[in-house]
Amino acid sequence: MITVKPMTTRAELEGKAYVHHRAWQETYAGLVDADYLTKMTYEKCLSIAQRYPDNILVAKDGERVVGFTGYGAYRDGTLPDTGEVYSIYVLRAYQGQGVGYALMNAATASLRQYPRIALWVLRGNDRAIRFYERYGFVFDGTEAEIHMGTPNTELRYILERSNETV
Repeated sequence: MITVKPMTTRAELEGKAYVHHRAWQETYAGLVDADYLTKMTYEKCLSIAQRYPDNILVAKDGERVVGFTGYGAYRDGTLPDTGEVYSIYVLRAYQGQGVGYALMNAATASLRQYPRIALWVLRGNDRAIRFYERYGFVFDGTEAEIHMGTPNTELRYILERSNETV
């Protein structure tokens, strides 16, 4: 049975780092520069987890972390009164089993004070885009170029609370 909870233990932090590393390898191969992807090591993901431990929810199958999400206020200030899902990753073996929905439900509940929620997704990450659209997020036309070894494009999706379908 999958449970979703705030990340509180060292084991959960290490599990979050593992999911982050593994999900990058599973998801972004062919979408981002191979050299950049190689540099997204477990150790780098562990460092990220240690630097940013707040507002992280983990999905666990027993004691094993199989997914996580990070959330908070929208980071760049261009959308007032907006929350943001900064990240959501689920191990491939657990995709299609409701883990992503459980994490997104928990993240959006934690952001309930905001009338809208934003997230960014890499162009070409079609599985994630389909998930976000099924959840009720809509592409708002905003794109941003990011560099991950080579230029890539992120797309901004918005969930207006009145449009929530889950």
